[in-house]
This record gives sequence, structure tokens and C-alpha cells, in this order.
Amino acid sequence: MDLDTVREVVLARERADLAQLGADTAVLAGGTFLFSEPHDHLARLVDITALGWAPLLERGDGLEIAATCTLAQLAGAGSGRELGTAVLRPGWPGTALFAQGCRALLASHKIWRTATVGGNVCLSLPAGAVLGALVALDAAVVIWPRGGGERRIPLREFVTGPGENVLAAGAVVRSFLVPSSSLVARTAFRRIALAPVGRSGAVVMGRRDADGQCAITVTAATTRPVVLDFATVPTPVELREQLDELEQDLWFDDPHGTPDWRRHVTGLLAAEVAAELSESR
Repeated sequence: MDLDTVREVVLARERADLAQLGADTAVLAGGTFLFSEPHDHLARLVDITALGWAPLLERGDGLEIAATCTLAQLAGAGSGRELGTAVLRPGWPGTALFAQGCRALLASHKIWRTATVGGNVCLSLPAGAVLGALVALDAAVVIWPRGGGERRIPLREFVTGPGENVLAAGAVVRSFLVPSSSLVARTAFRRIALAPVGRSGAVVMGRRDADGQCAITVTAATTRPVVLDFATVPTPVELREQLDELEQDLWFDDPHGTPDWRRHVTGLLAAEVAAELSESR
């Protein structure tokens, strides 16, 4: 869609170029949402792809994923492997959630090559499965506030509701940090939708760390990603008790599923995820 109110597009080549972000300015990366519907309040776009951030950067404490990393890069997709790779690298079983999260989105592989991880997270939609995958892997989000400095918070605390998050005006998401413990963790993934290729109605992802601790993450079915933490893989009773304690207004309601249906199928998927994580290998 043409954004015919936009009068200027700025290529950001250094952080100083982000200083003028205001109410009439939007950050542009992949632009798959930005150009999908009218945004009549916008007069200016700041393109952050020229900042040259490495999409994926191995660090001593884990993996840094740039906000401008495309879904294709995250999933390890390429010629002959358009659906992505099973894991990003041998020895990193936790990265199985990357391609699985991308495939849970209602998006073509052309979109994968354009849409960015930062865009999926900042949209903060319940169906943001890449957001859910990074939450499931206990990622932190690195934020560049207006005026300088850097802020890091657990990604599970970033989204506050459908399309809502804690990103302040003028701030930019720089990257996401996945800890080494999550890269080597065992994971499990389950998804359900009302239609075979429809938007996800419920997505459940599990992570079991080397020390036995377990986290079950629910997304798509809830208004924001919800993480249930356990000292070990939960029993069916323990899992059911935690899910029953979730507030009713956390369950999302739209044409892709009613709250009661989402709650019910989430319980079934979560039980399957926990059972898979409990299997010895």
C-alpha cells in the first residue's frame, strides 16, 4: 500500500540518525506491516537497515539477533530449504524453535525474506510466533532509549497486551539476546489453528534446560506471551493447576478462536509438550 502522507525517507547510518523519531515518524525495517494498511499520521520514515547490524552474532554468553534480522535468516531458510533448517547449528537444539516459530506465522516465504524479527516483536500481536519463540528461549531485548544509553529487559516483560508493549516514544529495539543455556536446551513445539493454513489459534513451546528446569510458554491463545516456570518437567496435574490460575481476560478472543476453545486446546498442547520434554534421550 502506498503511504501517500510520507514526505521523507531517511537512511539511518549511525545512532545519531535516530534522534528525531517523533509522533509523525516510523521506524522502517522490513515494512511488511507498515505498508499493509493506511498510516495517515506518518510524514517520515527512518530506515534502520542501513545501520549494518549483523543478523546473527555468536557471543560468549549466547546469540545476539539483530532487530533487522529477517525471518528467513532466523529460520536458516534458503534455496532448497525454504522451510528453514531443523536447528540453526549442530549443538544448538534450542534453535529448533526459530524455524518452527516462523512456520507458525501466516506468511509466504517472500515475506520471510523481508519481514524482520524486530518487527514481529514490536507489533506485539498474540499471533507473533517469533516473539513467542524468543520468549520461550528466555531472551532479553536490548533497547536504545531516546537520548542515548542502553536498556535490557527480559522479553517476557516486553509485551503488555495485544499490540501493546513497554517501548517508549523515540526508543528503538536494537537486538535480542538468547542465553547459551537456552541454545543447548531441549525444546518442544505444538500449534493448532481452526483452518489448516489459518492463523495460529494456540501455540505452546516448552524448554528444558540442562539443570532440569522447565518453562512452558503459551502464545497466540493469550493476549501476550505467558511463561509457566517449573523446577522440573511438570506433571499433568501441576501443569493443569498453573493453567487454571491464568486470569480469564488473558485468553484472546477473535474470529480465529474463542477464549474457551483456546484455553481447552492450550491444555491439550501443553500436556503434549511436557510429555515430550520428559522423554529420556
